[in-house]
Amino acid sequence: MSTELESTRRALRDAVAQAERAAELARLLDAAEAKLAAAEQSAAEARSLAERLSEAEERLEAEQAAADKLRRELAEQRFQAEVANWKLSSIKVARWNRLGDAIKSGKSNPVRLAKGLRGAAKPVKRPVAPKRKPPTAAKAKDERPGAAFQATSTTRTLGGASFKLKPFRVPTGPNTRPHLTAAVIADPHAEALLRYEWRQTTGFTPRDFARVLPLEVPHLLVVESVEHGPWAEEITGEPGEGLKALLAWCAERGIRTVFWHTRGDVAAYAAAAELFEHRFTTDLTVAWPRLQFGVQPRVHNPLPLSGGRIDRVLTLDQLLPGHLTYPDVLTSYRWPAAVDCPPGTPQWRLAELAACGTPIGTEADTRRAHVALRRAYQMGTMTERIDELLDAIGLPSARATLNTSVLLPIMDPYLMEHALAQVAKQSGVDQLIVIGPPESELRARDVLPDVEIVYRRPHPAMTEGAMLDAGIDLCEADLVAVMDPRDVYGPHYLSDLRRAFLFSTADIVGKAAFYAHLRKPQATLLKQPEAEYTYLPEIAGATLLARRNTLREIGFADLTDGWDEVLMRQCRTDGIKVFSADRFGYVRVRDEDRWLLGAAHLVEYGSAEPHALI
Repeated sequence: MSTELESTRRALRDAVAQAERAAELARLLDAAEAKLAAAEQSAAEARSLAERLSEAEERLEAEQAAADKLRRELAEQRFQAEVANWKLSSIKVARWNRLGDAIKSGKSNPVRLAKGLRGAAKPVKRPVAPKRKPPTAAKAKDERPGAAFQATSTTRTLGGASFKLKPFRVPTGPNTRPHLTAAVIADPHAEALLRYEWRQTTGFTPRDFARVLPLEVPHLLVVESVEHGPWAEEITGEPGEGLKALLAWCAERGIRTVFWHTRGDVAAYAAAAELFEHRFTTDLTVAWPRLQFGVQPRVHNPLPLSGGRIDRVLTLDQLLPGHLTYPDVLTSYRWPAAVDCPPGTPQWRLAELAACGTPIGTEADTRRAHVALRRAYQMGTMTERIDELLDAIGLPSARATLNTSVLLPIMDPYLMEHALAQVAKQSGVDQLIVIGPPESELRARDVLPDVEIVYRRPHPAMTEGAMLDAGIDLCEADLVAVMDPRDVYGPHYLSDLRRAFLFSTADIVGKAAFYAHLRKPQATLLKQPEAEYTYLPEIAGATLLARRNTLREIGFADLTDGWDEVLMRQCRTDGIKVFSADRFGYVRVRDEDRWLLGAAHLVEYGSAEPHALI
């Protein structure tokens, strides 16, 4: 009897425990559904705001076009009025008109008549005919990089069908080296590559450089081997007098001069190039120092068009018809599902396409596109090329860096080896802040011999958020990454994530789109694949990479679970921009997670690493 009673009691205890677990799971599910509904509402509001913004931009463009038309009509009316006044003045001073006036006024007075005729016979200067003037601009010219460098062609034609695009907005900054000013003579493509690397002066001619350049005396002059424009004749064949005067003006002021050969027969520019202090070329057959084209992260990046991509693979000729300006080219790069490029396509063109996240080939393969994007940046950005240029000519190349400190809180000693191995894979780590068991300090120094290790032993009752908050004051690099000991990070994780700081204006970068693996069901999930390369209210805390000063100002909540949600909520309150990067390079690993099961797509039953770690 006692055995049956004990069995009943045990069954009741198990039933109560299962009921408690079920109630807790139901509560978590309700909370997850509430969060998902809130996220969907936020996404809908964001889409609505984006549509309203687009409509407002279209209305503004229409109003600006109408205003431009009115200004043109007003300028024409003013010109016609000036012409009428000129004609009237011309008639008044005409000799026949003055003779008529003299005869009329002196017909009854011979003396006055004679005097009037003598006066009428004298030559009189005729008024100068008016000239047409361009309409007055509505506002002062915006001197920020890219302000006057926006796309204008909003339609494309394929097979007789017309497609309306929402142009890629060329950013107006920031400058990589705001302390440096360069006078640049280049075509629109090279201008797009250089305009964000320094304060840039362009548009001066052989006739007006002596008036334009003193307004902001440059530190260096860069002249590309242009084939069109007012300087083309000055630099080809025998150097022109305008070029000689410009170089003499620079020499008087100690301004470095650089000639950059990017196209054409180098012999055509040889005489002019000899007048410069420094010469560079993109041509491997020319015995000058190399200065190759590199991708410019401000404009060659995977930020999508607001209308998304079309579901078509285009040839390069279909993608880039000859009439497009370079800002319109930047829009076209982001438009197709993929681009089939013929053999012989210039390497810089392939790099620019890849840097915009566009698959190159006959299929829209996002994995290959991500690898190609990474490779395009690894080949060198324009910022790195300008570092080389400045070092070669003796000017300081100082600029902000992407040095990184990693915060690694280890609450479970059994995860220590795994966690340190994930950090050891990464490149560009300057400092590791380890907060965990005592043995983790020596082990970290063994695993990461070239990285500065700072160790702190946590108090037994410290939460993960408290550990992170204690570690942030120890960080010295410009960027701070938080890594979770439970998760898996690929070798390109940090380098891919840092790249977002080159083209976004966010203070915090991470992943809202990512792969996850649940051990118990052996399920691989993909969360929010549509959340790549966009500004969002929230990213996963285990993928956080932020500017150090921003994290110091916000701080971390004293929580183990949910510290990242509190931090993201504070970002929304303070207006701090958060950017979600790509889905690759990271796997969230848990035994089970009902919230993920309800908020992510099932990829397959099996390992997540082949999908995520590329």
